[in-house]
Amino acid sequence: MMKKMFFTAIIGSLIFASCSSDDEPITETSNIEVPSNYTFERDGQSTVDFSGQTTRILMAEEILNSFTDFENTTVISLQAMYAHQEGDLDFSDAALNASDKNVRSKTAASQDYFSANTTEAAAIRNLFDSYISGQVNEVFPNKDVLAVAGSAGQLADGTKTRYVNAKGLVYNQMFAKSLIGALMADQMLNNYLSIAVLDADNKVADNDNGITEDGETFTTMEHNWDEAYGYLYGTSVDAANPNVTIGGDDSFLNDYLGTVNADPDFSTIAADIFDAFKLGRAAIVAKDYTVRDTQAAIIRQKISEVIAIRAVYYLQQGKNLLANGDFGAAFQNLSEGYGFVFSLRFTRNQSTDTSFFSTSEVDGFTSALLADGLNGFWDLEPSTLDSITEAIAAKFDFTVEQAASAN
Repeated sequence: MMKKMFFTAIIGSLIFASCSSDDEPITETSNIEVPSNYTFERDGQSTVDFSGQTTRILMAEEILNSFTDFENTTVISLQAMYAHQEGDLDFSDAALNASDKNVRSKTAASQDYFSANTTEAAAIRNLFDSYISGQVNEVFPNKDVLAVAGSAGQLADGTKTRYVNAKGLVYNQMFAKSLIGALMADQMLNNYLSIAVLDADNKVADNDNGITEDGETFTTMEHNWDEAYGYLYGTSVDAANPNVTIGGDDSFLNDYLGTVNADPDFSTIAADIFDAFKLGRAAIVAKDYTVRDTQAAIIRQKISEVIAIRAVYYLQQGKNLLANGDFGAAFQNLSEGYGFVFSLRFTRNQSTDTSFFSTSEVDGFTSALLADGLNGFWDLEPSTLDSITEAIAAKFDFTVEQAASAN
């Protein structure tokens, strides 16, 4: 069973009282008043804003859907969606078209990992571009033919159809699962929850003095924390109380936090993450930056675990399906696993203040997944999958068996 992490920064017992702004129950701990939900106000107005994150999640959803829109999608249209320019008619949603946001510019763009590492950042963005061009140029022309080793096409997965390249890779799944790390996790763990970002310039002094951004209700530090929150809960039905629908609100990090949380081995992880976000935000209001940083560390650890658990799960599922000769389902799972393995690059180890996995380690894993023969997944050996999943689990306090038994 994975060890549980406790809020050691909490001082004193928990008591419940009424919130002066809206009579919402709060938890008071030392000098920090923590709302029951993620609700924070100043002068009767909400100070929570993560609209930019919501926009990028919605953009990513439409990009993902377009990967299998064989009638309308081109390399140009898909890349335009990924690198959207304000006012361009790339999306079906007029609000997304009007936005000055895009997904590509925030891919591998965190302060801590990539501000001084622009070469790797460019290579990662180019990799996402290659998934787009590969889907259209390799898979689209063969969408109506049966895939075989060395040839792209379609494969049955129960009642569903999977579309693979010559090595069995499902590009849309690799794109989506890799984006969980390169966008959602990287921006959350290594950018907006970065101490270098939260404490940059005059943010501490401004927060101490209640100085808000021009025309806004929030301080910049409050907003940064909310932006991290938005990459997980930005499309939640109730973003103030998101765990009611956790796992059902997007196709990215929210989805897989919910899936992991549904496993009895990891059944507190969603609550742990939400509580840490809530307490950390309340600590910013209370100007207690020690508690803030403790909560950021909890979030980094738990989100990293979600990515690692799903990497192990999908690779082990793929191994079992290959053994049964169920190639459509196997390649779907292996492609999802490949994306989660890639996302390990963006995890955050608090002990070292770096990723749990170096670039060379991740590159070694992804190369090994395609190196057992000329035909990639078609030739993949069970021993390779066992070796990779054991190496991943060894960095965390869970076993391969625990992760592989998740839903």
